[in-house]
Amino acid sequence: MTFTLGRRRSLARDGKGWFSVWPGATVLLGAIFLAWPAFYNGFPILYPDSMTYLDDGRIVARAVFLHRFSNYYGMRSFFYSLVILPFHWNATLWPVVALQCLLVAYVLRLVVRSISPRLAGAHYLVLVLLLSLFTSAGWFSCLILPDILGPVLYLSIYLLVFARKTLSRSERIFLSLIACWGVASHATHLLLAGGMCLLLAGILAFERQPRRRILGAASLALAIVSVAAGAQLALHAYLFGKPSLNGERPPFLTARIIADGPGRWYLDKHCGELNWAICEHVHNLPADPDQFLWAPDGIWGAASDSAQKQMLREEMPLVAATLRAYPRQQLYSVLTNFLDQLWIFGLYDLDPSSWVLDQFDSVMPAARAAYLRGRQARNAIPLEFFTTVQYWSVFASLGLIAVMLPLLGRRSSARLIELGAVISFVVLANAMITGPLSMPEDRFECRVIWLVPLFAGLLVLAWLNLRQTAKQTHQS
Repeated sequence: MTFTLGRRRSLARDGKGWFSVWPGATVLLGAIFLAWPAFYNGFPILYPDSMTYLDDGRIVARAVFLHRFSNYYGMRSFFYSLVILPFHWNATLWPVVALQCLLVAYVLRLVVRSISPRLAGAHYLVLVLLLSLFTSAGWFSCLILPDILGPVLYLSIYLLVFARKTLSRSERIFLSLIACWGVASHATHLLLAGGMCLLLAGILAFERQPRRRILGAASLALAIVSVAAGAQLALHAYLFGKPSLNGERPPFLTARIIADGPGRWYLDKHCGELNWAICEHVHNLPADPDQFLWAPDGIWGAASDSAQKQMLREEMPLVAATLRAYPRQQLYSVLTNFLDQLWIFGLYDLDPSSWVLDQFDSVMPAARAAYLRGRQARNAIPLEFFTTVQYWSVFASLGLIAVMLPLLGRRSSARLIELGAVISFVVLANAMITGPLSMPEDRFECRVIWLVPLFAGLLVLAWLNLRQTAKQTHQS
């Protein structure tokens, strides 16, 4: 009993575990800071895909728990839909906002503590407040989408691999659960987390860490990815009768290479000798992937079930044939889309949608009136202003990073450099995955770009921590 109480007091003094009141209070205040866009709007922030996630949850839950199967479950992440379902029950979205803001605030506090443990109180709150006001962190914490779980996932992996000693056992377990949910919540999160396994091993090898630690770190990240991927495979096998990671997804790659040009050129040249479903539309292939996939009269939306299944079977053969026929042109398109995505991170995609309003009657009828009173529904959010604020914040943060890294020099902690490598990888890899594989869109890069100002803020905290340490040493 003495050891247990002593251990608890030690954890409380270090700010670790569940036993200290002040860290919990700061996390709660941090979550409130992050939630300001929802308070300002008067309603949680919605995107057209939000309604799909909200509607799919109850359909999948009926199949999983009541064995009441459906002919269609949607194409989004079932795990995001299932986890948030008990928080909204298709009645109110505020508990979902609370959940997401608390998770972000909690993980951010652990990150700050791993870099500057002495400044993990009031300085943490200042950092979260600045991130919420001047970046997309708050907007995406209040957005009913799994997008915010991507940054939460990447920061959690950093903590579990590079800052493990700063975590209590309960924190490691909780972060592992958060990371698994993050991986399973979106296909891009799975791809980036898989790439991070190689990154982590590479960083530790560069640092000349023992092989045991390298393998252990890579194994931990790989275990998180594997558990989430295995859950996806099992759930899809249960719902659809066959395991898959994507479920009933549309042909994103087909739409992309046709919009880029090389796919259209290949079909124009070879459809006469091919018996492909896509060849029926060879003379009216759209240059916009959104038109191909989502327009009611688009090629995918207007196709029959059998034609859609055939297009999915043809997708990889079309991609492979196009790459063989036009490798240089397709590579140029990939690089162009990557660079376009890298510099597009505004908040413009949060404008109102008539489709969202149309879905309220079937998805969440009781909340329709409250949504209509919100600024987003009335197109009264100055998205151009907030986008300008974020761009200036990111560019200012890049300048601050360029100044602070040389200033800290060799005094930079290994964890700070490791976190910088993780954030750099995430920002670049996210643009490389979303731009070329889907399409350049503000929302895709906007969900991770706030990690750059976060890193700049952590550099400042590390510098303040060094000054405080030097001052105390001088006084003693």
